[in-house]
Amino acid sequence: MKKYVLVLAVLATVGISCTDRDDEVDAVNLRIKNVSSIIFDEVIVGEAPEPHLNVTPDSFSEYFIYETAYQYAFIQITSGEETYVLQPIDFVGETELPIGFYTYELDVSDTGEVLLNFVID
Repeated sequence: MKKYVLVLAVLATVGISCTDRDDEVDAVNLRIKNVSSIIFDEVIVGEAPEPHLNVTPDSFSEYFIYETAYQYAFIQITSGEETYVLQPIDFVGETELPIGFYTYELDVSDTGEVLLNFVID
């Protein structure tokens, strides 16, 4: 009988402790991945109150919580003295992203155009 109680206690402990980031998500979480060859000193996404800072090539920013987000957004990247902007015209026909984790992979072309690739994490 003691063996059964011990096994149940172990299984209960393992079941309770096995959670991942998706178990308690309650908002849109968005991060930046820098797929360019330049350092992004600052990345402003939409009307976010805080920018993503110091995103080096081939690295990710931290996730930020957004009240409203879409598969694309206004993006302003500052790198040194240069500023690069992606300016959407509107969001007509777009639906807001549901609660979850997302990444905007950002690149800057040779002509200074901001390229955005939307990824569901």
